[in-house]
Amino acid sequence: MQRVLELIRLIERSPAHANMLLERLVATSTFPLVDEDQATFFFWDGRPADQVFLQHWVWGLPARVEFRPIPHTDAFYLPLSLPKRARIEYKFEVVRGGNGRWTPDPRNPRRAYDPFGSNSVCPSFGYEEPEWTRHDPSSRKGELHEHRLHSKAWGDERHFQVYVPAEARPGKSYPLLIVHDGKDFLNFGGMQQILDNLIHRHEIEPMLVCFTSGVVRNPEYAANPKQADFLKEDLLPWLEHHYSVKEGAQHRGLMGASFGGVSSLYTAVRHPDTFGRLMLQSGSFAFTDVGEHERGPLWDPIVSFINGFRENPSKINSRIYQSCGTFESLIYYNRSLYPIFQKVSQGVHFTEAADGHNWINWRDRLREGLTWLFPGPLWMYYE
Repeated sequence: MQRVLELIRLIERSPAHANMLLERLVATSTFPLVDEDQATFFFWDGRPADQVFLQHWVWGLPARVEFRPIPHTDAFYLPLSLPKRARIEYKFEVVRGGNGRWTPDPRNPRRAYDPFGSNSVCPSFGYEEPEWTRHDPSSRKGELHEHRLHSKAWGDERHFQVYVPAEARPGKSYPLLIVHDGKDFLNFGGMQQILDNLIHRHEIEPMLVCFTSGVVRNPEYAANPKQADFLKEDLLPWLEHHYSVKEGAQHRGLMGASFGGVSSLYTAVRHPDTFGRLMLQSGSFAFTDVGEHERGPLWDPIVSFINGFRENPSKINSRIYQSCGTFESLIYYNRSLYPIFQKVSQGVHFTEAADGHNWINWRDRLREGLTWLFPGPLWMYYE
């Protein structure tokens, strides 16, 4: 922010040199400009614009935050306070002639990808990409096997992938984790590389991981009994028949983010004593205390399920890892369920992160979640 304020003072003193001063700032800076207390966003593409807005996914801020013009120039800036070690994803909306166009930040090469495209990324002071997410040439690479089966629950064919660790040996059995939105966790969460790294470092057990994905994802994951039955009656028996899965619920886990978190919890409640480990990331655990919810009919079965669960919590014979971003509208719901999980589960660990509802937030929690649920010999918890 100080660099931009100094720039404005220089331009005010010498408007004729405005473009030269802007070019100097661009040549010597990394954007957004980040210091300990805030980030300063900057837009200048050499063409006049009517307005510029920050489009972001931070719950609690206005959805569109307007930039300030830099006098005597076509440039704009926006200072925004951010907590330390935070991370936000954003785009710019540039308005010209009354028409707004969304664009990534053209001066920021950092990108985060999801099924809908990409967003620019602003890490605040102190945030660093976890080193255990990166390629480690010393980690032995596990195999990813493609499979399909006919589901009685859904009445169609379902495709999925199974990760087999490099340490797998004939005659030995291994824990099993089933992951909702499996293709997205592989593509946007880098989960195969993370499994390779954490298993190689003995931070988690060598384990089998099944990556399953929905066909019509949202309604299938919205506390749908067919999905719960698919996991319990179709997928789990197939995996136990074709792979060496350790016996006992304590060696079987479910994992999901957003609606996938709902489906994981719903399955554990519908089929108790089947899955003894749950990873619930940014669970869409919407409920109502008074009146009706306003999230649309897709959410009706979720609200009904969570309302019933809160009123009469079912015993969950599972160890739970729960996480949510403080920039998400779901943080209130997750905070509310945490004390219930403490009472009815086999132990729960809840983490809040200064991040939003996105794949990098979920990726960054994988080490903590997996070591809590499936600790390896070099990762011990004392409670």
